[in-house]
Amino acid sequence: LLDGVYPFYLQQRKASMYDVSTIIVIVVFLTFACSFLLIIPGIRGRVRLYWSLRVLFSLIMGVVIVTVQFTGDWETGWVRANTSYKSFSPALVSADIGLHIGLVGVNISLRGNPVDQVNETINYNEHFAWSFNADYDQSYSQGLERGLPRPILYVAEKFTMRSPCSMQRQYRISSHYASATLWVAFCTWLISNMLFSMPVLVYGGYMLLVTGAFMIFSLLSFSTVRNSPMCLIQFGTATLHTGYGGSFWLTLATGLLCFVAGISVVTLHYCNLDLLKTFFDLREDKSEECQEMTEV
Repeated sequence: LLDGVYPFYLQQRKASMYDVSTIIVIVVFLTFACSFLLIIPGIRGRVRLYWSLRVLFSLIMGVVIVTVQFTGDWETGWVRANTSYKSFSPALVSADIGLHIGLVGVNISLRGNPVDQVNETINYNEHFAWSFNADYDQSYSQGLERGLPRPILYVAEKFTMRSPCSMQRQYRISSHYASATLWVAFCTWLISNMLFSMPVLVYGGYMLLVTGAFMIFSLLSFSTVRNSPMCLIQFGTATLHTGYGGSFWLTLATGLLCFVAGISVVTLHYCNLDLLKTFFDLREDKSEECQEMTEV
């Protein structure tokens, strides 16, 4: 205790949506994109536009598949309530409590309204991980030792293993399956790029369809948790409700885009092969070789 109250730390906490892993992934893909932009002036004619569309479209798919693995906004929710700020203290504060659920853990935010109340700055954000190499209950125990605000501990307790709500077990299993299917989608995305470069165009289109299918499977896996009965997270008369966040809808949009691209490639292969070859910059002297590879 410090002057009869629990101590609170002053340093900034982890952001609710982005962390170091997300930034690293984005920087790596931006490096690839910038490297391509440096060589694109050497490509002549309309082929420059076709190359730009193909490369940028492929990089967007790849960065989305990898980035959503580390984001924390697959499911989000906010509520404004008057709640106690410290344990064993009758003082109430007006604050916004946020819950951000990702594939690797949960973020809980507490933001005062206004920020400065009870002689303190109320602006917290805590991350509790449940990945394979993390112990959620240990993170929760460390939060108790640090003296986190009571609303954060109340929400975090709902996800502990000993909680009767079993929310961590539900979200952890669904998140692990969603993450696994996304990594499979990343592998099929790599295979589709290799097939397009060989070039075996129709099979590259098939692999784009498989990539989109696995991305949809990941969404179905994560959404199954909402079919189970959930414990209410209440602060007085206010209830914290969650809904699908930006990462969920971004994954859905990218999966549908993969379906559209895959169907377009397969359709052009059977209906207008010359247009497909033009888009992929296939030379005329290699047409017979490409036809034989496609038949194989």
